[in-house]
Amino acid sequence: MRILIAGGGVGGLTLALSLRECGIACTVFEAAAEVRPLGVGINTLPHAIRELTALGLLPALDAVAIRTRELRYLNRFGQEIWVEPRGTWAGHDVPQFSIHRGRLHEVLWQAAEARLAGALRPGHRLAGYTQDADGVTARFARADDSLVEERGDALIGADGIHSVLRGLLHPADGGIRWQGIQMWRGALDWPDFEGGDGMVIAGDMAEKLVLYPIGPGSTPGTRLTNWVVCARLGDGTQPPPRREDWSRAGRLADVLPHVRRFRIPFLDVEAMVRATPQFFEYPMCDRDPLPWWTQGRVTLLGDAAHPMYPVGSNGASQAVLDARCLASLLARLPAPGALAAYEAERRPKTTEIVHSNRRGGPERVVDVVSERAPEGFTRIEAVIAREELAAIAGGYAQMAGFAVTR
Repeated sequence: MRILIAGGGVGGLTLALSLRECGIACTVFEAAAEVRPLGVGINTLPHAIRELTALGLLPALDAVAIRTRELRYLNRFGQEIWVEPRGTWAGHDVPQFSIHRGRLHEVLWQAAEARLAGALRPGHRLAGYTQDADGVTARFARADDSLVEERGDALIGADGIHSVLRGLLHPADGGIRWQGIQMWRGALDWPDFEGGDGMVIAGDMAEKLVLYPIGPGSTPGTRLTNWVVCARLGDGTQPPPRREDWSRAGRLADVLPHVRRFRIPFLDVEAMVRATPQFFEYPMCDRDPLPWWTQGRVTLLGDAAHPMYPVGSNGASQAVLDARCLASLLARLPAPGALAAYEAERRPKTTEIVHSNRRGGPERVVDVVSERAPEGFTRIEAVIAREELAAIAGGYAQMAGFAVTR
């Protein structure tokens, strides 16, 4: 058996490493001609880290990431709404990692280079495919616009939110959805706060601030620190920004009015944003869940299948779970049956997460408190019962598959 993987991101590389572990040949075709450590901070949850640990990647991740100890939800005045332990502090057998997306990708790419000799093909963008009863023939465009054909038993589209394969499978798909929320994201070396291993989410979905360290700093007292500012700029009826505007340099004049609404007692957020050498702006987008992913020997994986809002720390984690599930099934079943079983297992779960993330996911705790006490509170118990907070946060963990099981 040979599997063709379109896309060498987190999901595609995890799939390739997992297939190699199962003794299945594969080739990864990555559109970018040069693989660089792009992006900013993300979180990877214990259920995904457990799978990456099974691939022998825990030491490499530990060297470049932060083991997340706790998550704190605050209002915009810095008053504490809810706090919960994370990773091993919450009772998991593996950590939650806060990590630079580029460093996570580097760990996976380097492992794939070492383990899958000759199986990585940068500079190859999927252009089309045909399939028959015996396999799939995929066409890839190279940098010089020449086409190359490859034959395999299955074709997996792990080519991101702008997936070519998704468009080929679903030409009438409604496209990218934007509800008017803009994000500014940056990372810089900064003095650590709150122990140097905690996440902070403050505000609400109208204006939200997310802070967490994602790697060691240049000195023992600093961390590579990720910050995100989100603001609702429209009512959700506007079309999404053009693709070329998705990762453009941010401007202080645009983000500072939103930053100044926050009063975080342990951190000068404005000073942090001003000190960031370069930061970027992105629209917060997803796509409507698909009615199906699989057609014979072809299917989708990760953001190509189920792009979701970046709340609840689930985007990269769900791609890892997709990959491990699919590899396990391909090791036991012929390709068409494995792909069908994979979709039956993963599509309902990820569809539920996409819908939950649109409603705010676990971060809905700050929305509820902001709605009930927009000018702050004296006692959180007078605003919302702890049982209600626990139901929102714990219910999401259960639904997304990372609740602690004892």
